[in-house]
Order: sequence, then structure tokens, then C-alpha cells
Amino acid sequence: MATSILETAIRGGIRTAASLSPALGARAAVPVLFLAAPPMPLGASSPLAAATERAADTTSLIVRGRPITSYAWGSGERSVLLLHGWRGRATQFAPLIAQLTAAGMRVVSFDAPAHGASPGRTTDLRDWVAAAGQLHDRDGGFDAIVGHSLGGLAALTAAREVAPTAAVAVVSAPTSPGRILTEFADELALPEPARPHLTRQFAARVNETHATLRDRYDAAAHPLPKSTRLLIIHDQEDRRIPDSEALRLHDAHGGRAQLMRTSGLGHSRILAAEPVVTALTEFAAARSEGNVSLDDPSGT
Repeated sequence: MATSILETAIRGGIRTAASLSPALGARAAVPVLFLAAPPMPLGASSPLAAATERAADTTSLIVRGRPITSYAWGSGERSVLLLHGWRGRATQFAPLIAQLTAAGMRVVSFDAPAHGASPGRTTDLRDWVAAAGQLHDRDGGFDAIVGHSLGGLAALTAAREVAPTAAVAVVSAPTSPGRILTEFADELALPEPARPHLTRQFAARVNETHATLRDRYDAAAHPLPKSTRLLIIHDQEDRRIPDSEALRLHDAHGGRAQLMRTSGLGHSRILAAEPVVTALTEFAAARSEGNVSLDDPSGT
């Protein structure tokens, strides 16, 4: 309760500051944007989560100067990297991990800084991308990368920059940091004049300009290589990241991406839905695009 009251007070203060000075309000908002704590409790995503974490081969990595916890399951020759989303954790993928290992694949994941078992209070997209690159180098690459929400954007960025792979699947993912900033500004009810300042200050915080932020992280403006298969899964009723993001990403890849649109599964529950878990498993296990068959429960 105290945390909720504190957050409410902070957000109210940001709105007040923004009404007086848009630049000052944006400057006050940026540190909150990077604050990830408290972490999701281990059992919050599914009853399988705790058992899945206990079954993992757990190691520690130093990513951008900070320790994170990484996990591995299974021992197959082919491997998959899973990237959780903001305020998520690796074991959110417990149903998918079970299916992938049953299919004979090795699964690797991690808890980003300030998430799951990894310490800290702040983090940003760069940590996801850097961790993916380190695990790619350590393990000799992955046959597929799967990302949820912010982890989906990280998967798309990593596959272009530091972890080339044959296949990428994204679930409930934004196409760019701009969508994340819009969601954050809406949540804060940040006045419209403060929003351009928020974008500029966010870019500076991650050592980019407005232009280079788009060049590096906009997955629709900069599609994956044509040799990389792409599966996009999104719920039409997602209230955090709108379904239009999936359509934008699909259009940017000229129809060569596969699109699965669900209904009634929301932003996070979608990860445990059987048709989604099955589609992700088949996609990751397939050696060619023609081997994948998708069942769209929405009927669209």
C-alpha cells in the first residue's frame, strides 16, 4: 500500500511539474521510466514457475557492469533464447519451456537487471540486447529467439545487431521505443506539450539522439534480414501494446512474416495460452517456414 501511495504522489508531482514547465515535467518523468522494481513474484505468472526455476541450470552473467541471473533447460543440439518483458521474469515462459524441452530443444533465458532473481532497481532496453549478445557469444548462437513485450523489441534489435538467428518470434511486442514512451506518457497522463521533451530526454539517457534512437530500435523502419523468419503474435484486445503494432511490424516485412492474432488473452496471459505455446514451439522447432502451421483462435 505504501508503495502505491508513493507512486501516486510521484506521478501527481510529475503532472504538476509538467503543467508548469513541459521540459521540467519530462525531466522528472524520465527516472521513473527506468525504475523496474519491485520484481514480479516467482509464482505470479503460473504454478509451473517455481518448479521451472528449480529445474534450471542457473549461472550468473555480468551485463553492462551488473550481475544478472541466467537459466538453461534441456540439452538438445538446437537451442532457443527467451526474452521476458518489462517487470516480467524468465519463468513467465514456463509452459513454453516445458514444450520446447519436450520437443528436444535447449532453452536459455535470463532475468534482466531489477527483474526476477537479478538485483537492482533500474534497467532499460540496452540490458536486454547486451544480455542476448553475451549469451549468443557464449553459446555459439541460437536457432530462434522469442521475446515478449519489451523483450520482443529487444529480440528484434538483437537479431539485427548482436545475435543473428534464423528465426524470431515476438508476442505482445512494440515496434519501437516510441510506442513504449506513448504508453508511459498515457499512464502518467502527461500533458501533450511535455511529450516531445520526454522523447528527447529518454534518447539522451540511452546515449542516442531522436534520429539514432529510430535507426537502432525501430523494428518496422528497419526490418529483419530477409533470411530471418518472423512470427508475430498479438492479442486484438491488448490494452498495453495495441494490436496495431503487430500489423505495423507485419506490413514492414512485406508479408514474409507470419501473423497470429488472438482474442481475449490480453498482454501477459497470452504467454500461457495453449494455441500460442504450441505455435511458438512449432515455429522455433521448424527448420523451414513451410513446416509451421498456425491455428488462429480469433478466426481472423
